[in-house]
Amino acid sequence: MEEDVVRALFPAMVERRRHLHRHPELSYQEKETSGFAAEKLRELGVETIVNVGGFGVVGKIRGGLPGKTIALRADMDALPIQDEKSCDYASEVPGVMHACGHDGHTAALLAVAEYFSRIRPQLRGEIRLLFQPAEETCPGGAKAMIEAGALDGVDVIYGVHLWTPIPAGTAASAAGPLMASTDEFFIEMQGLGGHGGMPHKTVDSVVAASALVLQLQSVVSRSVNPLDPAVVTIGSIQGGTAQNVIADRCKLAGTVRCFSEESRELIRERIHALAEGTAQAYGAKANVTYMMGYPSLVNDEKESRRFFAEAPGVFGLRAETSPPIMPAEDFAYYLQKVPGCFMFVGAGNPEKEAVYPHHHPKFDIDEDAMLHAAGLLIAMAESYQQEHA
Repeated sequence: MEEDVVRALFPAMVERRRHLHRHPELSYQEKETSGFAAEKLRELGVETIVNVGGFGVVGKIRGGLPGKTIALRADMDALPIQDEKSCDYASEVPGVMHACGHDGHTAALLAVAEYFSRIRPQLRGEIRLLFQPAEETCPGGAKAMIEAGALDGVDVIYGVHLWTPIPAGTAASAAGPLMASTDEFFIEMQGLGGHGGMPHKTVDSVVAASALVLQLQSVVSRSVNPLDPAVVTIGSIQGGTAQNVIADRCKLAGTVRCFSEESRELIRERIHALAEGTAQAYGAKANVTYMMGYPSLVNDEKESRRFFAEAPGVFGLRAETSPPIMPAEDFAYYLQKVPGCFMFVGAGNPEKEAVYPHHHPKFDIDEDAMLHAAGLLIAMAESYQQEHA
């Protein structure tokens, strides 16, 4: 990697990232963001395909030498959060902001596109750039882009996530399961409503639902292998309208996170069984809607080793082993199709107020992290091509 060339691209990264930060778009609504990415690719002379699996954009840079096809991915969508930062690039869209770094991912990948465009005659194989919509909202944009052919002929894929929990100047990854699967469930407990002073004439849906909440706490502690991390969270319980009315319906909503497909299926079965059994015990009925979301993100072992070999040579990054984390990523779908590696690039820096967690109204990044992210993607791609020359 030619560091001086990448450094020269940094001002454009900052400018583009701040433009996108001012103009965020929610999942499945990234029309302008998609158009922005496509326009920049065309300016570079990159073969550009739009509307891939929705608002996805695919750029293809074919080198002058034979080689493999490497995919590099950036996500583009924002979140339904009001931006509370005081800076000149704060979101101008009420209730919408880039609170997860996707604007930085897009800006970094555009810089990568410019880098490889400049060295096209010396480039081996093909660099395929995936600008993906809808990472934040299931069923996610990755699956749709794959179905539309974005991965056809791809040999390996790499992706990065700017990550404020670790400091700028650090990068982290690991072989095997790195991020959890994410599923959602919704349970409606149907009882028989009535007067609060005459409970014997009713079936109290709130009591039945409350009992179920407690029963669900046993799923992980008593059904899942304790060496296999998993989480079952009830995030919402809603029932009743007045203090003297026994509610006929009560609704629960929750999420399931785990790393193995075995535990994932076991938990799904236990939630159905407990909901039905608890409802029956209280004379109620349970209607369960269970939505399977993103699978666990599993890095290829060989490509993870490549990360640890290449990261220290990218602007002196400190390469660390990441523990598995419970947030999910639809990059997992790509890794089910081809080998690859997903990497966290440190973006936290108290001196630049980049201290807030992802999805926080004051979220921001140390923009130097975009330089590190672009350099890491370039280094991984060049290493792979050299190995297979």
